[in-house]
Amino acid sequence: MSEYKKKFVLDEERIPKTWYNIVPDFPVPPAPPLHPGTLQPAGPDDLAPIFPPSIIAQEVSSERYIEIPEEVHQILRMWRPSPLIRATGLEKALDTPAKIFFKYEGVSPAGSHKSNTAVAQAYYNKMDGTTRLSTETGAGQWGSALSMACQMFGLECMVYMVKVSYHQKPYRRSMMQLWGADVIPSPSDTTDAGRAVLADDPGSLGSLGIAISEAVEDAVTHPGSKYSLGSVVNHVILHQTIIGEEAILQSQDADAYPDMVIGCVGGGSSFGGIAFPFLRENLAGKTRTRLIAVEPTACPSLTKGEFRYDFGDEAASTPLFKMYTLGHDYMPPGIHAGGLRYHAMGPLVSHAYDQGLIEAVAVPQTKVFEAARLFVQTEGIVPAPESAHAIRVAVDEALKAKEEGVSKNIMFNLTGHGFLDLSSYDSYLAGKLEDYDHPEDAIAASIAKLPQVG
Repeated sequence: MSEYKKKFVLDEERIPKTWYNIVPDFPVPPAPPLHPGTLQPAGPDDLAPIFPPSIIAQEVSSERYIEIPEEVHQILRMWRPSPLIRATGLEKALDTPAKIFFKYEGVSPAGSHKSNTAVAQAYYNKMDGTTRLSTETGAGQWGSALSMACQMFGLECMVYMVKVSYHQKPYRRSMMQLWGADVIPSPSDTTDAGRAVLADDPGSLGSLGIAISEAVEDAVTHPGSKYSLGSVVNHVILHQTIIGEEAILQSQDADAYPDMVIGCVGGGSSFGGIAFPFLRENLAGKTRTRLIAVEPTACPSLTKGEFRYDFGDEAASTPLFKMYTLGHDYMPPGIHAGGLRYHAMGPLVSHAYDQGLIEAVAVPQTKVFEAARLFVQTEGIVPAPESAHAIRVAVDEALKAKEEGVSKNIMFNLTGHGFLDLSSYDSYLAGKLEDYDHPEDAIAASIAKLPQVG
């Protein structure tokens, strides 16, 4: 293999033609979602007000592989396969015997992994007759990706952006507007859900749970509209498995199959996207790759939440999902990794964690930005603050390998670039960032309000 191929592991002929659905491979089936009114298992008809038929079919599917439509595949070829890059500069700086690789999803037009599912969702909605999509966004990466996809398929797009990120990341907002989307800071006065939050807390910074409530309400009150979600649910993770499928082939090409795969987690789509194809190989007894999910200490749903049924939004309007949750009305601090400020973890990632199939660790934001700066200085890429959580643990694992004197192959998912997150880096460089470790009593109070499901 040439030196170029060793550094950038690429092969345009090896873009997967199918998405991988982990559901049929779980040793124990995951719990079904429940109808918010009856608390009985929710069926396809219960999802019809917010999702189109094609998306619902994927959400409830038990097929192991689902073919990627050619129209979607053609668009994905604009940036796929995303490169698997060996971080030789980082390795040298750490003086570690470990080999560190990162799967770089920042090469998509919108700058993150979110484009993988945005294009698929826009396509299926267009085919099913939808004319307008509403959604929420935290840091703005999902909103940017869906705005781009809607523009490609001629759909209108309404984005409710978490208010703290709306002000922290104004250029993400500009990006969405350039692609033709309408962007509103959430909570807003345009929905009943938003007005209710503002009545209780006029200065609310917002949360993904609140923004989801507004976007769902928007979808069901506008003719021709459907709701589009950027993480958490099954079909989104399904679309993201193209990352892991590529990574397996690329690591085999490089003769560097990973001993561990690391990813940041907010709702779980990027982590599930890279980790679940590797988990398939583990479950088949072929490999023993460690799969490590990294979350912020300010929003520690896996490491401090409870595995319970909970609503996906603050207004309690969505189906109930069994997931690790801090409570649907939990209000995380305004950390700079806005995409990780969700009160719960996606059901499939939660189920994998409950079954002991993956690991989880929480890290504080100052240590995250410290690792991000080292990565910038050694690899030249400015990572999104969310992605930098994975870098933090990759660095920690590489230093452990150094202490132990063993060589390991470490892979992490660099979910996007941080060129539009420089205000966050300004705060870090100015020493203004603080670490948040949410009080146990506040988490307990939020969890105490969870619905009682037998």
